[in-house]
Amino acid sequence: MFLFPVGLVLSALLTTASCTPASTGLHVLGRRDSPPSGFTFVGAASPDSVLNLRIALTQSDPAALEEALYDVSTPSSSNYKQYLSKEDVSAFVAPSPEAVSAVNAWLQENDITAKTLTPAGDWVEVQIPVSKANEIFNADYSVFKHESTGKQTIRTLSYSIPEELTDHVAIVHPTTTFVFPTYKASLPAFRKVSSRAANTGVIDTASSCADTITPACLQSLYNLPSTPATQTSNTLGVSGFSDQYANQADLATFLETYRTDMSSDTTFTVETLDGGSDPQDGSDAGDEANLDTQYTVGLATDVPVVFISVGENTNDGDLDGFLDIINYLLAQDAPPQVLTTSYGSSESDVPIAMAENLCNAYAQLGARGVSILFASGDGGVSGPQDSLFCWDFVPTFPSGCPYLTSVGATTGISPETAADFSSGGFSNYWGVPSYQQSAVSGYLSYLGDTYSGRYNASGRGYPDVSAQGENFNIVLDQDVESVSGTSCASPTFASVIALLNDELIAAGKSPLGFLNPWLYSTAASSLNDVTSGDNPGCFSDGFSATTGWDPVTGLGTPDYTSLRTAAGL
Repeated sequence: MFLFPVGLVLSALLTTASCTPASTGLHVLGRRDSPPSGFTFVGAASPDSVLNLRIALTQSDPAALEEALYDVSTPSSSNYKQYLSKEDVSAFVAPSPEAVSAVNAWLQENDITAKTLTPAGDWVEVQIPVSKANEIFNADYSVFKHESTGKQTIRTLSYSIPEELTDHVAIVHPTTTFVFPTYKASLPAFRKVSSRAANTGVIDTASSCADTITPACLQSLYNLPSTPATQTSNTLGVSGFSDQYANQADLATFLETYRTDMSSDTTFTVETLDGGSDPQDGSDAGDEANLDTQYTVGLATDVPVVFISVGENTNDGDLDGFLDIINYLLAQDAPPQVLTTSYGSSESDVPIAMAENLCNAYAQLGARGVSILFASGDGGVSGPQDSLFCWDFVPTFPSGCPYLTSVGATTGISPETAADFSSGGFSNYWGVPSYQQSAVSGYLSYLGDTYSGRYNASGRGYPDVSAQGENFNIVLDQDVESVSGTSCASPTFASVIALLNDELIAAGKSPLGFLNPWLYSTAASSLNDVTSGDNPGCFSDGFSATTGWDPVTGLGTPDYTSLRTAAGL
């Protein structure tokens, strides 16, 4: 017998009772029967509360965008690395004149003024009170409480648009999406290493690396160079969400302790949006932000690192941040060549229209020559974190998007094995991309009927690659702590790509851009294949690592020397 939280049942009843019947001439664009687990209904939202609503207009030709992305990212293509301009990619997603005209006419009829958010004009924003939103979207915006944090959010369980806009509007947000807060892909397991960083010394012997990871361990394990990068145009971006702040004093101590060959004055720059900031009081230092900046600065020697701090001024949820950071970078003439992000959610928590829109935004950046890497998550086959009651395996978002590189985690050094928390599996939203057909087919043959029906055997597999993910020493408020998670692995692999890009640019060549077609072809044999370990969850042992690609460690971990050759250096 299963007992459901009383709040969830009451929420569904109250919301159903207060919803008005759908009006004629309206098309339901989004609906859910109840809020997701972890949220409870509080009451009707104040009619005067102002909502910042984003409206996604239907993109003109996302299929052509995908074709263009693969054309410039596939080594066998004659257009390999002939990256597109901002204007080029915008043309693929710009809404049709008919869509723009229809949406503008509808907004004007309702005395609403829209603000364009993207270079292509496929996202617009309106600010309207709840009363107006309820009226024009036939919605019932209500207050819901996120139980684990106590925070409240305004959402509706259903919304509609006029029938004549059905072909012109893809999604309105926030409406039925409850990704709040976005879970870090890493849930660091803290272990105190010493009382003060200055007393730790450098840990770089092979025996020590089996228990504690430092930059020296990763340099030795993956043959990473320590020589300084030279190309100032080559930038590595680090995403920051959820009030996670990167501390420069902690970074200086980290470098003094673990990279004595570097100047301790080496630091990162900061860019902010949505009211983001980066306060430098030690008590504000964030474990995730410090991890990501310390291991990018500490591994990608002298590659310029930019910490992009995304605030929460628009709406109350990090999915807004996911959308805003990508639109922020799309608007730049020269975005970072590499972007690493250590946050994610369950795929099912993101409506497919929103997921596809974000995925297409990653494709736009990839077609412009940007390598996008995401940590795959820390719950094995149970999703972003191992905290879900599940039977069917839970894919993570955005790792299922085929236009980015998902990074899983390993542990141990002789040999490396899969970290048991390394999220991996198969998307329910996206099919197997062409670059991955052979790899996924091979693994499915190996798997046979095991777990039949518990995952989507026709889905895009992830992660694509992996790197060390356990027992990373970081400096946090001048103490040394040990953290674990796939969010250790993503900045590590991103640093490898940033170093390769530095050499490529110095040689007069283009950076690597969207990595996957190259990884699954030219570079596949340049990775260290991880063949042991699994990722349990959902009352199972999860998938097993094996020879070749697997949905635990992907194609394997980096070998810089071999990857240099694969990159044409």
